[in-house]
Amino acid sequence: MTERAGFAITDRMSEVALSTAETAAIRSRLFVGLDTPELARAQTVAQALRGIVGGLKVGKEFFTAHGPDGVRAAVGGEPLFLDAKFHDIPNTVAGAMRAACHLRPAIVNVHASGGRAMMTAAGEAAREASEDLGHQRPWVIAVTVLTSLDDADLAEVGQTGPVGEQVMRLARLAQDCGLDGVVCSPHEIAALRRACGPDFKLVVPGLRPTWAAVGDQKRVTTPAEALAAGADVLVIGRPIAAAPDPAEAVERIVAEIAESG
Repeated sequence: MTERAGFAITDRMSEVALSTAETAAIRSRLFVGLDTPELARAQTVAQALRGIVGGLKVGKEFFTAHGPDGVRAAVGGEPLFLDAKFHDIPNTVAGAMRAACHLRPAIVNVHASGGRAMMTAAGEAAREASEDLGHQRPWVIAVTVLTSLDDADLAEVGQTGPVGEQVMRLARLAQDCGLDGVVCSPHEIAALRRACGPDFKLVVPGLRPTWAAVGDQKRVTTPAEALAAGADVLVIGRPIAAAPDPAEAVERIVAEIAESG
C-alpha cells in the first residue's frame, strides 16, 4: 500500500513538472507588442511582463516617438522584436539594418514586397553588423501581406491575389533570399510550413484569445490554434498590452493554450 502510494505521489509530481515545462515553453513563444507612443506606459507593461514572456515587440509608433534610446529604456535586456518593416532601396535598407543591430534585436523585419535585392541586402547587413558588434545575429524575417488586408484590399492596390497565393509567392522569395522566415497570418501557417519546411520561422500576429475583441484585424485566429498549426512565435499586442493587468492577461492566454492541448 505504501509503495503504491509512493508511485501515485511520484506520478502526480511528474505531471506537475511536465505542466510547468509546457507552460514555460508556451511563454517562450509569446512576444508582446508595446504598441503605444507613451514611454511610461510601455515601461509599465514591459516591467509587468519581465521574465514571463519570450520577448517584447516594438513597432513604428513607439520607435518614431522615442527612437533607439526609448527602446532601450522600455525593453531593457528582454529579447526584442524590432518591428521596423524596412522597405526602401537596397542600400538604404542595408544601412538601416546595420543601425538596428546596435539594439541587439532577436528579430527584425523587412517588407518582402521590397524585392530580392533589398531582402538579400538586409540579410547580409544583419550578418555583417552582428559579427562586427560581437552580437548574435537576429532573425531577419519578411512581412508578406499585412493581416489587416484581405483580397479586396490587394486588388485595390494592384497586387495579384488571392491573399494566400501572394503570401506564398513572397514567402518563397524571402526564403530564396536567405531570410530566416516570414510574418504571416494564422491562416497561412499550415501551407507555409508545408511549402517552406520545418526550419523556416513563422512569426504570427493577428491573434486574439477567445475573450478578446478582434479590432482592425481581418485574418485572425486564437493563439492556441496558431501554435497547433505550426507557428514559431506568437505576437500579441492589445489583448495583453492594453489590459488593466498585462501579467494576468498573459496567464489567461497561457492557460487557454494549455487547456486546448
